[in-house]
Amino acid sequence: MKDPGTSYTFALMSDNGHVKLYTTEPCGFCRQAKALLQSRGIAYDEVNLARDPDGRSELVALTGQMTFPQVIVGERSIGGFRELVEADRDGTLERLLAP
Repeated sequence: MKDPGTSYTFALMSDNGHVKLYTTEPCGFCRQAKALLQSRGIAYDEVNLARDPDGRSELVALTGQMTFPQVIVGERSIGGFRELVEADRDGTLERLLAP
C-alpha cells in the first residue's frame, strides 16, 4: 500500500499534463477521484491537506476553491470529482494529458 501524499507513477506525461490532486480526510469523493485516476493509469501527485495545512493557501491561490478534491492538470483547474468524471467521459482529460 502506498503512503498518502506520494507521487504515483503509472504513466509518463508531459509537464503540461502533470496532475496534482488536492485531498483531505475523510473524503469519499477524494477516494473516488484517486480510484478513477489510478484505473486510467494516470500518474498524479497528491497533496493531502489534512496532513499539509500550508497547502490550503496554495489551493486557494490556484483554484479559488476550498472544496475537495480539487484536480489540477498542468496549469488548468479541472474542478472536483464530478468535473473530473465529466472530463474523463467527454475526452477532455485525455486531451489535457496528451504530450
